[in-house]
Amino acid sequence: MTTAISTAPVRPVGVEAIHHALQTMPQSPGVYRMLGPKGDVLYVGKALNLKKRVTSYTHVGRLTERLRRMVSETRSMEIVTTHTEAEALLLESNYIKRMQPRYNILLRDDKSYPWIMLTDKHDFPQISKHRGKPVKGASYWGPFASAWSVNQTLNLLQRTFLLRSCSDSEMQGRTRPCLLHQIHRCSAPCTDRISREDYADLARQARDFLAGRNPHMREELGREMEEAAEALEFERAAAIRDRIRGLSALQQDSSVINPSTVTDADIIAIWQIAGQSCIQVFFIRAGRNNGNRAFFPSHARDENAPDVLAAFIGQFYDDKPPPTHVLVNQDLPELDVLTSALTLRRGRKVEITHPQRGEKRAVIEHAELNAREALERKLAESAGQARLLQGVADLFGLDAPPRRIETYDNSHIQGANAYGVMVVGGPEGFDKRAYRKFSIKGPVTPGDDFAMMREVLERRFRRALKDREEGMRPEDWPDILLIDGGAGQYTAVRGVLDELGVTGVTLVAIAKGPDRDAGREWFHTEGRPPFQLPPRDPVLYYLQRLRDEAHRFAITTHRAGRSKTLVRSELDDIPGVGPARKRALLNHFGSARSVRQAGLGELENAPGINRDMARAIYGYFHPGWTGE
Repeated sequence: MTTAISTAPVRPVGVEAIHHALQTMPQSPGVYRMLGPKGDVLYVGKALNLKKRVTSYTHVGRLTERLRRMVSETRSMEIVTTHTEAEALLLESNYIKRMQPRYNILLRDDKSYPWIMLTDKHDFPQISKHRGKPVKGASYWGPFASAWSVNQTLNLLQRTFLLRSCSDSEMQGRTRPCLLHQIHRCSAPCTDRISREDYADLARQARDFLAGRNPHMREELGREMEEAAEALEFERAAAIRDRIRGLSALQQDSSVINPSTVTDADIIAIWQIAGQSCIQVFFIRAGRNNGNRAFFPSHARDENAPDVLAAFIGQFYDDKPPPTHVLVNQDLPELDVLTSALTLRRGRKVEITHPQRGEKRAVIEHAELNAREALERKLAESAGQARLLQGVADLFGLDAPPRRIETYDNSHIQGANAYGVMVVGGPEGFDKRAYRKFSIKGPVTPGDDFAMMREVLERRFRRALKDREEGMRPEDWPDILLIDGGAGQYTAVRGVLDELGVTGVTLVAIAKGPDRDAGREWFHTEGRPPFQLPPRDPVLYYLQRLRDEAHRFAITTHRAGRSKTLVRSELDDIPGVGPARKRALLNHFGSARSVRQAGLGELENAPGINRDMARAIYGYFHPGWTGE
């Protein structure tokens, strides 16, 4: 009798995996990634000498508890070499922002920032707000911290320089001025109310102002107004007066920073309390304050402020050009490398400074104060949230406040455009990054919400169960699963969870009473009869908010899906008819129905439709037609 012995190689784990990677690790600059059991990225780091840096992880006794845990989960490593350490820093920041490794300091910023755009290649340039990638043939100023700040500035710029904000097609189709001209915010080039030369002068003045090249513009306009008044051109003098008022408002609104102190800079200050950080960023361009925004990066509680701030700066400028100066309130580690990386990112010299005295120090202290106040507000909100979660734990008999509450809901109309959704709540409030949409794939019988819920839960937990068995992503496992419904929904969902083998999750169903009155909800959970909470109980309000947020998300998801369906037509299924031909047909005939009813000759006369295409369209709508 022989015994089979498996000869499959044992995959190295932890320090052994790192030693295995070190065998081929180069001594050059680059970026390394530590990977978990399923290839998920645990950590991304950069180094001037990859081999020397990675070797430090093999000395486990010198590592913090967090890094020891990371090393123990490591199964393999990947590296990318670079020419310089600055290039490695840029690549590291890009990887961290894209991959969101759980052991890195993370800037969770999925927002694009608005800019002011002025088109270049046009007789009458358009000024407007722009988000996303820049397009050719336009100049940009910004970024601005929010849509509100850019809209305020744009309104004042229109009052001051009277530039059009309408699109080229809108401008070409106008026969008389729009409302903006009547309220003195546009010079109406669409109807020749201003010459090309005079409009070009306005556009030049706007460019100079936005670039900070003409600080004496108000005085020049004042002289023009006096000259117009002396020449008895009172309407022109009044128009210039309005422009001066707009310019004064623009300068007063944005001159929080002394232009002689800071002209083109981002002011970045960090404040830490109880292991949490807030970073406040002020955008200063041409001496004007383009707004500010608070960020709350995710990191371990023992991370110090300089390290958090340095990681934040690298990730913050991953998708936007840095200004010429960055003022900070900390002495940053590896300052030369970070400065070189930002210079490489911008294409011109960038300076990072920590002011110690004078007006620049006052500016950074102002940002620091804003960071502290924002963090204190967030901690106060978190304390209130913590009390609510403790109340939820007491109500449902949990050992600790829940870290993750998942709430589910469905939406459809007679079984069409059926969607299920999941919203997530926790210590930080609603975690919208964790929301999920489930387009129902199986056939849905109108009114059969049980079948929809079954499909949603199966898709949610099958992958999660496998990850949980392998020790993956425990933070994604819910403590409470909340559904909208009564005893029937509770029993059905309980059966699905039992079939899947989902354990360790408290299931709660929240149902309105017979009168459908908010505040008189009945709760169904395991081990106790249905119960109600006092109408003014804060925990009741919180659970209602979770349910209502799931309902809102389900409705908006369903409407978005239905809108996509409505814009489709039977023309989309005709071979050879793409978006351009579809648009041409609808513009010519008015509707898909009219295209279906059109004769062959009518189709041939439609713009953009040749004889062969017309025959293909006619044949599609008339299957028995032989083409004769």
